[in-house]
Amino acid sequence: MTDAADPMVPTPYRVRDRTTETHDSVTLSLVPVVVALPHFVPGQFMMLAAAGVGEIALSISGDPAGRRLQHTVRAVGAVSSAIHDVPVGSVLGVRGPFGTGWDLGTCVGRDVVIVAGGAGLAAVRSAVLTLRSARADYRRVVLVVGARDPAEFLFRDELKVWATDGSIEVEVTVDQPSSDWDGPVGFVTEPLGRLDLDPGRTTALMCGPEPMMRFAARVLVGKGIPASDIRVSLERNMQCGTALCGHCQLGELLLCRDGPVVDYAVAGPLLHVREL
Repeated sequence: MTDAADPMVPTPYRVRDRTTETHDSVTLSLVPVVVALPHFVPGQFMMLAAAGVGEIALSISGDPAGRRLQHTVRAVGAVSSAIHDVPVGSVLGVRGPFGTGWDLGTCVGRDVVIVAGGAGLAAVRSAVLTLRSARADYRRVVLVVGARDPAEFLFRDELKVWATDGSIEVEVTVDQPSSDWDGPVGFVTEPLGRLDLDPGRTTALMCGPEPMMRFAARVLVGKGIPASDIRVSLERNMQCGTALCGHCQLGELLLCRDGPVVDYAVAGPLLHVREL
């Protein structure tokens, strides 16, 4: 572990493995070239840099108990495409970890409902892995995952294992079914709405498009779950990771410092202001 001097100076990490997830998403496993950055908690993010191209914030999608740093990146812009395309053996600059986590310690002895839409599954994967590794510490664990179509699901092999090994309940749904899809069709709010939940003993974790999280939170609040027991992972234009530049401001929050994980009691009113 590095003594970590300047959080603005990237630490070199080498790409050890890359796994194709979808037509535009890969998961990169990174190992330190010389020294390792501090350990992360589920929900935090890193800043990843491709030399000569730029730097972006990426959720940590790997297992906190593992020795490697994993990031699942979707090619949607110049920097994310450059990181997505790096071959095994390449070196990336990494800073972090930054931000708040899912605070799973406060979920011990409670039911946990995880809602992920599209690429949002990458941001909750570390929480799922942690919950599964200490399964006896939690009551019911439910994962609700939505995707635009079946080909867009991340971690497909893992989803199958999670759905069949009995450790957690998995509900999947798609917006647009393919010819070989025989599963549920609809938004995540539909399977979420069918769940019979204990509102006084349930904590919800959510990541995905903001409209999805707003509607899903509405369903949960309608079931009696307090907004303070709903946690959302938010995305804004993070450029420094250290609350200096202000690009990730959401109302009174700087999401690189006060997020990305925020209680919905705080985030909800802000997400309903169009200008924010």
